[in-house]
Amino acid sequence: MTTLTELFFGSIIDGKNIKGNGRLNREIRNPYNNEVVGKIEHATKEDVDHAIGVAEKVYKETMKNMPAYQRAEILRKVADLLEIQAENFIRTIALEAGKPIREGRAEVDRAIQVLRFAAEGAKNIYGEQIPLDSASGGENQLGISRRYPIGVVVAITPFNFPLNLVLHKIAPAIAAGNTVVLKPAGQTPLTAALLYKLLEKAGLPKGALNIVMGSGSELGDSLITDSRVKKITFTGSGPVGWKIKEKALTKKVTLELGSNAPNIIFDDANLDDCVPSLIRGGVTFAGQACVSVQRIYAQRNIFPLLVEKLVEEVKNLKVGDPLESSTDVGPLISESEAGRAEAWIQEAVEQGAKVVIGGKRNNALIEPTILVDVNHQMKVVCDEVFAPIMTVIPFDTEEEVIDLANDSDYGLQAGVFTKDISRGFRLADALETGGVWINQVSLMRYDHIPYGGVKLSGVGKEGVKYAIEDMTELKFIGINLK
Repeated sequence: MTTLTELFFGSIIDGKNIKGNGRLNREIRNPYNNEVVGKIEHATKEDVDHAIGVAEKVYKETMKNMPAYQRAEILRKVADLLEIQAENFIRTIALEAGKPIREGRAEVDRAIQVLRFAAEGAKNIYGEQIPLDSASGGENQLGISRRYPIGVVVAITPFNFPLNLVLHKIAPAIAAGNTVVLKPAGQTPLTAALLYKLLEKAGLPKGALNIVMGSGSELGDSLITDSRVKKITFTGSGPVGWKIKEKALTKKVTLELGSNAPNIIFDDANLDDCVPSLIRGGVTFAGQACVSVQRIYAQRNIFPLLVEKLVEEVKNLKVGDPLESSTDVGPLISESEAGRAEAWIQEAVEQGAKVVIGGKRNNALIEPTILVDVNHQMKVVCDEVFAPIMTVIPFDTEEEVIDLANDSDYGLQAGVFTKDISRGFRLADALETGGVWINQVSLMRYDHIPYGGVKLSGVGKEGVKYAIEDMTELKFIGINLK
């Protein structure tokens, strides 16, 4: 059996699975074969109001006063439970997201690590002593700063990492002593509901996490504009994210949005090392990652050889059923998204681009595709392609490639390949991105690093430590010692 039809969830509010009363049903389908793998019922605006009210009550009565060691223990227990139930989560992610088993296993491993980082972080929320006598008149006075939880956090998460990106928001919020109202992606809500069961089993108080199922267009305004919500953390598309920021007014907001990551290959790079990384970075979860390798800039004298090696690497990839352990590239999240990606390839070809490998679609599957003879006006270059499509562009000088890489509305992460470490640092300083990897592809992310973009790629930082800090308020306390 490949289905999970026994999984049927409504919203989870105050520990109860809320279903019925005319709520809209939605089938969750496997992107690979369109098979039904579960079902949810959408929340109403009244459900959202209820969830926020419960979260606020539990925050005031329980979470804000829960000692750090208890919060840490809950998170540690969830990590242990997830480790035991890893295979169930890996399979669920494969079925509802179409993510290949091998990649699902890596996502679950990272999620366990996020929980353990957060458990440690709960015990390391520090303020500082401030020497007040540094200022005139500050003699015989003591200043300290302390961090306090902020209250109700709304988390809105995407389909591409239905476990790990949910935990990047939930785990730091719990570590800091907050409560959460989560709206998972409509395409991949089952993983989040299964995660709730682990949190409940680990001892998280009822109502500390509430999940509202449904679409952002239906529930978004109710979640964003409610005055009881103190922070919104969103990962998803740019147009939606910036509208959230506009509507959030005075609330804290973290936005993790899109990109079209540049990866720069100088002629002294070790191509045997960087080519497999580039391809892996371009096809992981069928290119549906914000930092996927999309724009590859190759110094002109190695351009033909690099393209040749990239093509050879792509030939070794297996495209197909995500439940097969040998599959490298599974489907896009929907056939409509695959159709959109195919149309972008065709449009680029009509504008003069050349497909050197791939380019074909079969339902929701897109062949890994490499395009050359492209320019910065083509969608496959200037927009976020979110598919296993890579463009290769020649350059001559360091100054030229910096200008090319920065010629984008986005700026999340970049990769630079060179044996010249001084050049690597010059590029790291000059590239307009939130992160730069030297001799590693843009896709790489560890869960404790500061992660976030500039320009249209977002605002704020994730990474457990940095998320915890932004989910707290820093308060100054002064004492007159006279």
